[in-house]
Amino acid sequence: MSELKNRYDFVILFDVQDGNPNGDPDMGNLPRIDPETGDGLVSDVCLKRKVRNFVAVAKNNQPPFEIYVKEKAILNNQHERAYVALGIKHDEKKTKQDDVDKARQWMCQNFFDIRTFGAVMSTGVNCGQVRGPVQVTFSRSVDPIVVGEHSITRMAVTTEKEAEAQGGDNRTMGRKATIPYGLYVGHGFISPQLAAQTGFSEDDLSLLWEALQKMFEVDRSAARGLMATRKLVVFKHESPLGNAPAHALFDRVKVARKQAPARSFADYEVQIDKTGLPAGIEVMEFV
Repeated sequence: MSELKNRYDFVILFDVQDGNPNGDPDMGNLPRIDPETGDGLVSDVCLKRKVRNFVAVAKNNQPPFEIYVKEKAILNNQHERAYVALGIKHDEKKTKQDDVDKARQWMCQNFFDIRTFGAVMSTGVNCGQVRGPVQVTFSRSVDPIVVGEHSITRMAVTTEKEAEAQGGDNRTMGRKATIPYGLYVGHGFISPQLAAQTGFSEDDLSLLWEALQKMFEVDRSAARGLMATRKLVVFKHESPLGNAPAHALFDRVKVARKQAPARSFADYEVQIDKTGLPAGIEVMEFV
């Protein structure tokens, strides 16, 4: 795998129609929202989960593209695999730093999400800590969102006691929260210095771009409605340290609503200002 030598900053635009893109467990799983502005929010963890899910499907969850943080995973068992594979005896109280370093390197080599996003693996069976080269922000909707709650009915009940209490009217009522439409903007950063430490390569980068474009296609859910990546704008720096501040590049991606209320991506106009780009900056567009 070829070494990553360039810094990258990127902007991702994705939307949701008649769904809940990222429920907040502290708010009854209602869509996340900025209480001061009404803007919708989607956490970085949510997007990284979808990237992980895509890679797991695309690569059959096999090394070197196995996924570390996955459903029902016992993380210390994953750590133990590193010591077994390396033939190192593990003692929680006496593990040598050199052995921890070797275990960390093994984990990076075998798990895509560790060498991409990093991981804390110092609990229990110690494989150290990894700071990932790919960092993602919370995404924010372009306009305030309107949250609607809908009553739903299931023509069955769970227990006989519940059926008796309803006098034969065996129905269960529930609630579902959706937003009619929202266009979200997220930002990301890729460090070649940290990539050198984890082994994140050009091949991994290509897989990441593919995952960001297709991640909603393998993660469908009735609760999340209709979600899609609409545009991925990547700023490639010639220098590993960067040729321009990220915020100055992000400001070149402008999104404006053409009419209200917005109910589709066609109701927005996206413009990318490529005039007078700083020297050493290349703009790439996907989707």
